[in-house]
Amino acid sequence: MPVNTTTPPWTISAEALNLPEDAAFPRSNYINGRKRTDGNGRFNTVTDKYHGTALAHVPLATAAQMDEAIAAAVAARSALRRMSAGERSRNLAHLAHAIEENADVFARTIMQEAGKPIGYAEAEVARALVTVRTAAAEALRLTGEQVAMDFGKGIGRTAITKRIPIGVVAAITPFNFPLNLVLHKVAPALASGCPVVLKPAPLTPLTSLLLAELIDGVGWPAGAFNVLVATNEVAEVLVRDERVAMLSFTGSDAVGWRLKEMCGKKKVALELGGNAAVVIDEGTDLAAAARNVAMGANLYAGQTCISTQRIFVVKSVFDPFRDLLVREFHALRAGDPADRDVAVGPLIDRKHFRRIADWLDEAIKGGARLLAGGKPVDTEHNVFAATLLTGTKPDMKVFSEEMFGPITLVEPVRDFSEAIAQVNNSRYGLQAAVYTNNLAHMKQAHAELEVGTVVINDIPGFRIDSMPYGGVKDSGLGREGLRYAMEEMTEPRLMVY
Repeated sequence: MPVNTTTPPWTISAEALNLPEDAAFPRSNYINGRKRTDGNGRFNTVTDKYHGTALAHVPLATAAQMDEAIAAAVAARSALRRMSAGERSRNLAHLAHAIEENADVFARTIMQEAGKPIGYAEAEVARALVTVRTAAAEALRLTGEQVAMDFGKGIGRTAITKRIPIGVVAAITPFNFPLNLVLHKVAPALASGCPVVLKPAPLTPLTSLLLAELIDGVGWPAGAFNVLVATNEVAEVLVRDERVAMLSFTGSDAVGWRLKEMCGKKKVALELGGNAAVVIDEGTDLAAAARNVAMGANLYAGQTCISTQRIFVVKSVFDPFRDLLVREFHALRAGDPADRDVAVGPLIDRKHFRRIADWLDEAIKGGARLLAGGKPVDTEHNVFAATLLTGTKPDMKVFSEEMFGPITLVEPVRDFSEAIAQVNNSRYGLQAAVYTNNLAHMKQAHAELEVGTVVINDIPGFRIDSMPYGGVKDSGLGREGLRYAMEEMTEPRLMVY
């Protein structure tokens, strides 16, 4: 399928990319390869999360438009299935090049609509390039297998499988990684031959709308990627529709499990967050660990699924580690995400800003002690200080729930085994980290920690985009990471002869 050359394929149109000093952000949904400025008569206002100014008013899609997008995706399915792996890989490589050519536009958009510090926004764009390029490579490696048959009644027969794209994928994404988490669903789907209907987070839809124009510009068939900003009621049309083969959702556990109940016979992949923990063992480099953990707890105001929230320190090294950690927390700068020295930017909205303050107040009233922070830095701009607590209890929200904010707890434990037990004392199980040089403790952590990933000598926020990513318990089901997501989005079809 040829690349669209009617317009320069590597540049987002002036209408789409104009930034505040020029004009405006995208103001349309994207259905069947066309921008749609009509909707239900109401608009979703997207704001600059630090300044509070309006960036764009995007029309809210109707249920009929959602139906139209699903129909377009169904129609695109046959065209995608006819594309060779080489064609899909080539188009993804073109998409990566297009994103790279517009990297500054994406980074600035992410910074403004998500309130993400500019350096972290640029890092997200860089990761997105890895995501798409890895998908391009994996498109060429998506194969079946020969099944062992040469025994019993299978003697003399041969059996092989091939991977078949599952069909239309419904993708629902959160606000915190508006480019890379979208691409963790879209890139493996397109690599596998599956069309996508995306409902992005209403707080951060502009990045997805910019992405849609690039995808359309590099040769994918109309309907292969559709983006609709919609109410929850209209999103339920997407979730319930029997023409949709799979739901891939990233967000809160409460919403994720409720959507799973609506899905009927669909395949479901859920990434539902957690309250990530770190274990600090004896014999590790405490200063390096404190530096990494402080950043891992507070970068982007702790608004990632694998931000460090709970730290358990073996008692013999608790005091020196706590003191080092307090120093690192005090050194973190909070404020305007456009400032390259800022690590702790604004909370995504006023509701979450108030929730952070409420949970902190509850913990302190219950006996927790402040070691650092504990107050707003800038109430007008929803910036809260990097906050460190000790003396917390498992029934406190700061311990048991997903904080999604710059509040962290550090507690002493008797020994490594007690640390493992404390990490597991959670309804979540996404990623955990262990700082240790003890091989036996590494093996114990791998065997006993109830999480999807155990990271050794780094923070739980460590993620390479090709690795299998997902959790257990209330952290979800299924795995992302390009090859693993492609396995979720395809089914093996067996032929015996």
